[in-house]
Amino acid sequence: MAEFAGRDLHLVKKALAIAVLAIERQPGPFQSSSDQTDMKALLEDLIENDSELAHYARAARIAVTGDPT
Repeated sequence: MAEFAGRDLHLVKKALAIAVLAIERQPGPFQSSSDQTDMKALLEDLIENDSELAHYARAARIAVTGDPT
């Protein structure tokens, strides 16, 4: 498996957070809950603490909805 550090790791975390939120917002049969579950687990393995998780969750909301709240 590839190992990421620095900016690459930041981009992977951000991409996973965005993907999880995008899947969550997809209604009906097109929502891939198994992908979402696996992405959440991978993101949790990469995130060091709750404040970092909050940072990436906020960045994902801004990217997906344009709204920081």
